[in-house]
Amino acid sequence: MRSNISFAGLIAALVLIAGLVFANDQTNAPFADEIAHFRQLDRAALPRPCQVLFVGDSNIRLWSSLAADMAPLPVINRGFGGAHIPHITRYFDKIVAPYKPRAIVFYAGENDLAAGKSPHVVFAHFERFMERKARKLGATPVYFIAVNPSKLLFDQLTVQNDFNARVAALAVQRDDLHYIDIVEPMLDQGRPRDVYIEDGLHMTAPGYAIWTEAVAKALRNGGVTPGSACPKP
Repeated sequence: MRSNISFAGLIAALVLIAGLVFANDQTNAPFADEIAHFRQLDRAALPRPCQVLFVGDSNIRLWSSLAADMAPLPVINRGFGGAHIPHITRYFDKIVAPYKPRAIVFYAGENDLAAGKSPHVVFAHFERFMERKARKLGATPVYFIAVNPSKLLFDQLTVQNDFNARVAALAVQRDDLHYIDIVEPMLDQGRPRDVYIEDGLHMTAPGYAIWTEAVAKALRNGGVTPGSACPKP
């Protein structure tokens, strides 16, 4: 018996199903609420281009004094808690590319390693981020903050150092990547300094002061100043 469903009807049904699957995937995507919040902020007032973009996990998100610490450089904060490097790459076109930043300060990898990923795998994910950055934003410089030797994850220091060393070596090879070593300043006689809140993972103001000094110095040395030109994508 001939089916009553036309070819056009079949195609329409398949398109509808695909749309529902896509919508469900977007709803269930990791950090969907956080990314939606950033998009809402941008729709209300898109930050002007040529600012310094800070992107990464909760250590960036919780940097409440960031604007004051980096002044007079204008900054954008797009940190979201729990982020792994692939999450940042996944949302690149939503939370990195639209801002056409003068420079990108990047902090992630700590959660990836803590989840059991090897330094080799995490480094490969960072290389993919850099590939996406080069395709979308050309020579825009990336300033990578070394994975932080926190109290909570101090047993991960060996794998953190392995990953950090890989990024540092890559920075020697690439003009658009700068490595910021905050590991030694965060240690006192080989142990984490007392610059963490009760969870042993997130920092107090003195911890952020160490990061501020290191990041500000790296940006200055890289020629990122209030009067410097914005790179062309």
